[in-house]
Amino acid sequence: MTVRIRFLPDDITAEAEVGEPLLDVADRAGVLIPTGCLMGSCHACTVELDNGDIIRACISSVPSGRKEMTINVFSDPTW
Repeated sequence: MTVRIRFLPDDITAEAEVGEPLLDVADRAGVLIPTGCLMGSCHACTVELDNGDIIRACISSVPSGRKEMTINVFSDPTW
């Protein structure tokens, strides 16, 4: 099953497979999500979902049960 992922603030959309790592989807779409540790500890990859949940993209994948989702990529000048 595919899920349409919309990345804000640049309004870039990509199709993704359920279970696909979010960083892979972003990379394929040309969206830069900063990373640090790649284990979720440093919070460099923190993004906000359309439902208000805050997640770490480096340890998250495309969830099942949704046809679309929006990911708001934060801009943190320290990363």
